[in-house]
Amino acid sequence: MEARARSAAITGERILDAAVEIFYEQPVANLSLEEVARRSAVSVQTVIRRFGGKEGLFAAASERESRRIASHRDQAAVGDVAGALHILLDHYEEVGDGVLRMLAEEHWMPALREIIDGGRGYHRQWCERVFAPALTEREGTERERRLAQLVTVTDIYTWKLLRRDYGLSRDQTELALGELLHPLTGGN
Repeated sequence: MEARARSAAITGERILDAAVEIFYEQPVANLSLEEVARRSAVSVQTVIRRFGGKEGLFAAASERESRRIASHRDQAAVGDVAGALHILLDHYEEVGDGVLRMLAEEHWMPALREIIDGGRGYHRQWCERVFAPALTEREGTERERRLAQLVTVTDIYTWKLLRRDYGLSRDQTELALGELLHPLTGGN
């Protein structure tokens, strides 16, 4: 019984791995249960039985991916701007292009919009935690404005502008973001 449960868990993870891989490669609307099944070496019926179809699979894969990303990004220490940027850029380099593709689809898919809104909320909370020293002396509108600036500088669209649109290397992108953050964080 224990071996069967372990095997089922491994199969479920393979299915989620395949779904996440596809989410980052192509428009979410194109997600095909057949392709997920093929990549995870199971039948379509196994995918449906395990996740209840496309929406259930999408929700489970998104939830797991959100936890994975948060566990990596949450390693950034409060006040360590350079360390936080390095971790953030690791994340953007790994999945940034796929996230940008999903952002382009959010207006057509309510389920995707919920996930993206959750990601926006997480990013704001992450900035609030990591850049807390730059916010402690501020209150009200001044604090909200500074937090909005920190969120904007570290947003995936800022990464896209520097990295993809202007063609900066990862190192130059990290340096540019650090230079943008320096006056906002007091050099912390």
